[in-house]
Amino acid sequence: MSIFKSFKLFYPKMRSNRWYWLFYLFCRVSLAYAFIVAGMVKIVGERFANGLSELHPMGAYLTALHDTGYYYTFIGIAQVIAAILLLIPRTVLWGALVYLPIIINIWILSYAVRFEGSIVTSPLMTLANLFILVWHYDRLQYLLPIKKLKPLPFFEKPEHYSWRFPFAFTLIVVAISASTIVFAVYGHEVMPRNSLRDCQQQFTGTLNEEAGYSFCDCIHQEGHSLNQCLELYNSQKKSN
Repeated sequence: MSIFKSFKLFYPKMRSNRWYWLFYLFCRVSLAYAFIVAGMVKIVGERFANGLSELHPMGAYLTALHDTGYYYTFIGIAQVIAAILLLIPRTVLWGALVYLPIIINIWILSYAVRFEGSIVTSPLMTLANLFILVWHYDRLQYLLPIKKLKPLPFFEKPEHYSWRFPFAFTLIVVAISASTIVFAVYGHEVMPRNSLRDCQQQFTGTLNEEAGYSFCDCIHQEGHSLNQCLELYNSQKKSN
């Protein structure tokens, strides 16, 4: 059985299950809340993550973004609009479509600069957004460049929802969440962290303490790019 045929059998069961619906509702509300908070910070003109040093790679990016003026405000407005659309039942799909490119951008940015503030939340928010899109596949399918597959009929709200608990799905969600956290903690040998003290703590008492401290100074005292500081760290580690 092909993946699409399996999905066609699974889709109505998912849409008719109260637990899946509660998870779908949780994704909508949590994603909307996150973007309303982040968007309003931009609309009122405050720098996001205001306590983060401008010498930090993410702090430097956010400072430059803040200095773009109305573009910064535009991003905040787009985030709030996406959040509001997610909260309105008739516009959820449009909200998820607006939300997706924004949150993917945040995800890639967080990984690129190794920013602890969103290195865990941004990939999970992306996956939550994708779940919302899958939930509305009966409407989304007409926007996709898939012509050979027979479209699914529009889902009709069932008279009674099933309360059968989706153990397999729950295990997958827990496994993905745990893997994301583990990767954030152990996926990189070196993290810039949010302050000089926190950065130094990851190297204190290790064989690479001297090289690590130089890396932290490079980030938090000298304000060099992450790549430059990583090159410095690797070169000092080899020489030691």
